[in-house]
Amino acid sequence: MNGAPAHSTASGLATPTPADAGGWQRRRWLTLIALVFAAQVGFIFALGERHFAPPRIVANVPKLALADNSDELLALNDPTLFALPHADDFTAAARLQTPVAPPPLFRRAETPGELPLDAENLGAAFSRFMQTNRFAMPAGSFKPEPQLSEPVLPLQPVFADVSTLQIEGGLARRKLLTRENLPSWPWPDVIAPSKVQVLVNAAGDVVSAVLLPPDSRAEAAAQYDAADANALALARAARFAPAPGLTDGGMVFVWHTVAPPATNPPAAL
Repeated sequence: MNGAPAHSTASGLATPTPADAGGWQRRRWLTLIALVFAAQVGFIFALGERHFAPPRIVANVPKLALADNSDELLALNDPTLFALPHADDFTAAARLQTPVAPPPLFRRAETPGELPLDAENLGAAFSRFMQTNRFAMPAGSFKPEPQLSEPVLPLQPVFADVSTLQIEGGLARRKLLTRENLPSWPWPDVIAPSKVQVLVNAAGDVVSAVLLPPDSRAEAAAQYDAADANALALARAARFAPAPGLTDGGMVFVWHTVAPPATNPPAAL
């Protein structure tokens, strides 16, 4: 009907072409898009050059102005009116006007000259003063001569001849009532001291005795088990003077050693 070619089928019916079945052609779409774009450009040019009305000039508007400092009522509200100087007080005229001091005039009538120096009379006034004024001579010395003395140091042997007991700490203030018989150990070398930490009650009995470890490797090497066991037994059996409360301290047993007897006598020559 519209002049488009038609294809005949085996049944004799005509079918439309693919161009009519797909809707609008590409040319119609491009034409429509161009018309819309042209319409938008026209609207932009038509409405872009519009002039707005100029604003009206505001006139006869009430204004607010602050009062000047010349108002006397406002000046009375100043808290520093009588505490600080002001430019309007009675001393402002004399204080703000700096007096002009004229520069001094240096007018010399003659050229300066040096005074002559009398070298022969130098020190003459001091000599006359020392001759007419006698001063008492001070004493030679007010401090007595120091008396030199040399302390006498008692000569003690390096090693004690017998075993001794030393009490340390707060336990040193309490008297030891028991008499300790410390033996001398037959040993070919020096024995390290045995240190026992003890706790004594108010009655003077030892309630706790602990053998302390050696302080260094040297003492550990010189430790003697029999001497340590004897020191622990003597510390437990010790008795001190009564005192209020518990007292702790240390008992240090410094052992004396003697040379052990020879097991094999030397052969006779």
